[in-house]
Amino acid sequence: MQTKAKEILNYFPEELEKALVIDVTENFDKLEEIRLRALRPVILKLRDDEKIIKYNVSTEEILNTMSRVCENSIYSYQNEIANGFVTIKGGHRVGISGSCVIENFKVININYIYSLNFRIAREILGCSQSILKEIIDLELNTIYNTLIVSPPGAGKTTVLRDLIRILSSGIKDYRFKAINVGVVDERGEISALFRGIPQNDIGIKVDILENVSKDVGMKMLVRSLAPKVIVADEIGSIQDVEAINYAICSGVKGIFTSHGETMQDLRLNPVIKDLITLNIIDRIIFLDENKKGSIREVYYLDKKNREYFLNEKGNKTI
Repeated sequence: MQTKAKEILNYFPEELEKALVIDVTENFDKLEEIRLRALRPVILKLRDDEKIIKYNVSTEEILNTMSRVCENSIYSYQNEIANGFVTIKGGHRVGISGSCVIENFKVININYIYSLNFRIAREILGCSQSILKEIIDLELNTIYNTLIVSPPGAGKTTVLRDLIRILSSGIKDYRFKAINVGVVDERGEISALFRGIPQNDIGIKVDILENVSKDVGMKMLVRSLAPKVIVADEIGSIQDVEAINYAICSGVKGIFTSHGETMQDLRLNPVIKDLITLNIIDRIIFLDENKKGSIREVYYLDKKNREYFLNEKGNKTI
């Protein structure tokens, strides 16, 4: 745990690191976020609490930290910065706020950076067990096309990573044979590739495309790496939906995630609404944001009526 804490602390200037080292190291097992705001105290978000560190971060320290996050080459991270975050070694995400530079109605950069939010990525092996039962098709040794939904910070990516590990390694108790899983890891949060080697345990039959848009990556995987299942985190564009439709119509199964809290939220989201309307998703699983890795609700696709119905307490099946 001390080594992992040190990896994060290395991104901070010396004085800031000294101010944080004790609290970050002692609380790292339950640490979720480190928030730096210019001229404000540092706030550590813990699993069930938060801790305010009485150290006001200077603007220079914000910029110094940002430079370290970008390996002293902010220009080469322009695309990531324009998206509002940079993913660092270990799969941790650094969120960025400041003054957005707009060109052709699109964010191309963030200037005058005001705050950085280090969101700590975690592997929780076995956290997808409850979901696993809902998505495995034992008869065909494959999965049901699945959309996993929750608000931000409720553990979607952690659960997704564990599902990849299990599906690509096989499940002896279920007599489920390992299958080839293709992962589009657009932001490097799932596998945390470092010099081509995954830093996270994602199983043995996985092919990864990192730093590529989900729509392009899904098509590349289907055309060249013959996955049985394709995985992508946080679907967010019409192009993503078109690529999912292409993959599934090509005979590949899929697991995807989206932000939301209710079916109404999904239907109000124009992108996810299109995905639902295609009737290619077999399961929509809502995670319980108060208990990470647990299911709150599952909606099944009624293939005859092409409508989704709530699977209450596991009593209904397709």
